[in-house]
Amino acid sequence: MDSSETRPQQPRRGAYVLPSFFTIANVFCGFLALTETLRASQLIATDLAAASGHFDAAARAIGFAVLFDGLDGRLARLMGTSSAFGKEFDSLADTISFGVAPAFLGLAWGVRSVLTLSAAALAQHLTAIGWLISFLFVISAAARLARFNLQSSAPVGSPERKFFVGLPTPAAAGLVAAIIHIYGGYPRAEWLWVPFWLLLLVAIGLLMVSNWRYYSFKELDLRRKRKFAVVIFFGMIFAGIYFYSKPVLMALASTYVLSGVYLKLSQALRRSPAGAPSPAEEPSA
Repeated sequence: MDSSETRPQQPRRGAYVLPSFFTIANVFCGFLALTETLRASQLIATDLAAASGHFDAAARAIGFAVLFDGLDGRLARLMGTSSAFGKEFDSLADTISFGVAPAFLGLAWGVRSVLTLSAAALAQHLTAIGWLISFLFVISAAARLARFNLQSSAPVGSPERKFFVGLPTPAAAGLVAAIIHIYGGYPRAEWLWVPFWLLLLVAIGLLMVSNWRYYSFKELDLRRKRKFAVVIFFGMIFAGIYFYSKPVLMALASTYVLSGVYLKLSQALRRSPAGAPSPAEEPSA
């Protein structure tokens, strides 16, 4: 028997480049979100409609960044081209697209734009608080990505592989973008909106650095045959995003964020009366 027939086929060198193109697209969307947010901030006082269009474009750019981020890792695993460089490159890209970009967008749309449109003198004191909370969002995203890099070597089938520890940064950024998108990019006119928006950003940041678990979908093997009902289900989701992007994306983002809260609460309710942790909460060996 020819030894070349039993030797595992190595991916071609060009195959390692393909997932990086999706990572570059991720970075491009993050950079586009930053530039669109900056342009909107410049127009908010003179042309509200144009500024809102740029805010919505920034939110949609973050949404596309989430898509490209999911494709690059999935493609690398399918092609067997995962590498240490690819992981580090993807992590740096996520810091821009899911840390800096949504924090800047959240500050410009949910704080500075609202205060610019509001005449309340007391509202001006919220600007500094908004800046600090936006910076907290960036730090939380960076810490979440650093922890993910340390846990990414977990073996297949382990709890660390099936679940993310802490809210993933794409989901956190996606929720911020979905809220802005559902309003069409138009900032709220009431300054009382700002405290609620800042509390939401704080909650998202804390979820990213928490120990609450979120389903990772890494166990979903796209190479296996699926039931026709599953194909129809995903087809309906894609069709819903295409025709009704605002409510569908908002529902998907909020459902995933709340899924970790539900999982944590359900585990707490299943604890034994003696205070011993349930089997789902016991650390793996």
